[in-house]
Amino acid sequence: FGSARFLDDNQYYKQARKLGSELANIDFTVITGGCGGIMEAANRGAYEAGGKSVGFNIELPHEQNLNPYTTDSMAFRYFFARKVMLVYAASALVCFPGGFGTLDELFEVITLVQTKKMPAVPIILMGSEFWLPLDTFFRNSMLEKLGTISYGDEDLYMITDDIKDVVKIIQANQEISSVYTIPKN
Repeated sequence: FGSARFLDDNQYYKQARKLGSELANIDFTVITGGCGGIMEAANRGAYEAGGKSVGFNIELPHEQNLNPYTTDSMAFRYFFARKVMLVYAASALVCFPGGFGTLDELFEVITLVQTKKMPAVPIILMGSEFWLPLDTFFRNSMLEKLGTISYGDEDLYMITDDIKDVVKIIQANQEISSVYTIPKN
């Protein structure tokens, strides 16, 4: 997940491109929203490394065209359907800085994990300068001051700036899948 508005000279674009390449080099499929910016960067890194690079695009009147670095793609009319597909079989989720769409996707995933409607997968927030103020709000206001989240909820995600850390976390959790199996009665 991440902003569609970053260009290839942006630091986060460069990091997402490198991450896409690193993951492709160890045989992970990189799946994004398929648009420009961070999504393009991750797809581009995977594509250039010869890996699988999937884009789940959303049909919008502006700002959402499929980037040219996908090996497979699928178009969606509705955000909810695309979000389900983005996380359906994920071993990990990586969020780069972004706008309301990125936050929507992040908050939905955290809520699904928090409420055990989805198995816990690593949720990695890339870019401490961007994410730490939100983390401070979660911890100080929501947890400590108001009690609107529970202790442990602040541990449902991690923040880093290190691509190597992200790759290690994903490798260590590759057997995990977000697919929720229905218990047998």
